[in-house]
Amino acid sequence: MNALRLLGCAALIALLPSASGFAEASPKGREYYEQRGEIVWEVPTEDPLVALTFDDGPDRSHTPEILALLKQYNAKATFFVVGDKVARYPDLVRAELAAGHEVGNHTYHHPSLKAVSAGDMLKEIDSTQEAVLKATGLKPVLFRPPGGWYNEAVVELIKRNRMQLVLWSWNQDTWDWARPGVNHIVTKVLRGVKGGNIVLMHDYVPGSSQTVQALRIILPELQRRHYRFVTVSELLQHRPVHGLRQRAEGSDSPPQIPDPVRESRGALGKDPVSERGLEQE
Repeated sequence: MNALRLLGCAALIALLPSASGFAEASPKGREYYEQRGEIVWEVPTEDPLVALTFDDGPDRSHTPEILALLKQYNAKATFFVVGDKVARYPDLVRAELAAGHEVGNHTYHHPSLKAVSAGDMLKEIDSTQEAVLKATGLKPVLFRPPGGWYNEAVVELIKRNRMQLVLWSWNQDTWDWARPGVNHIVTKVLRGVKGGNIVLMHDYVPGSSQTVQALRIILPELQRRHYRFVTVSELLQHRPVHGLRQRAEGSDSPPQIPDPVRESRGALGKDPVSERGLEQE
């Protein structure tokens, strides 16, 4: 398996705590990471922008339905994909990118990071990067940990490999994975929506079409309210510039936080998805 490109596997493991230490939750709160730009929950803005995000796919049944609905309402979204499903359904990932959506890394097997060692965590990230690269010619620059769990080691690992850790707005966790009912999902999104929210949904929920049904209500209603649906990377362009991109100067300052827009599609100077086409493998 290829090592992560910016730092070798052995070097990164040396930077991280032991397997037991790796599972310890971070003692630092949201404000600490948010001010430094190391984790994004949302991007408060007066502009009517919303970033819809979908985890755990791609799924042969629900992902195409969601893509069709997004196209109908001229909506862009971000899909945090699971690597083993990317390997099974590369055509769906290419379809997501070809439609102008964004793809992020959601690990390869969707493990709880509380239960994995530093070495296994590296494999989860790297394997997903390679799966997306093989399918599309691009590597994700956004990462979302399964269940939203992180600690200092996870944050440092993601940052040192020039990726951005993205969670979701606390008022926009739809719990659609638990199949709470279409009305619950719709109400959760519409009742508290604000400019700059990042909405958490899933395009893979076993035995449930509630997310798709809810989107049929959510998309036209938010459109009626003049919201525009953007990718996470587009939303990030509305972050305050000062204080984000790097820590205070010092000898121990880590690499700058990446600019996802600059470092993703545009970094290669071409559109590998178009070159590969959307033929099914």
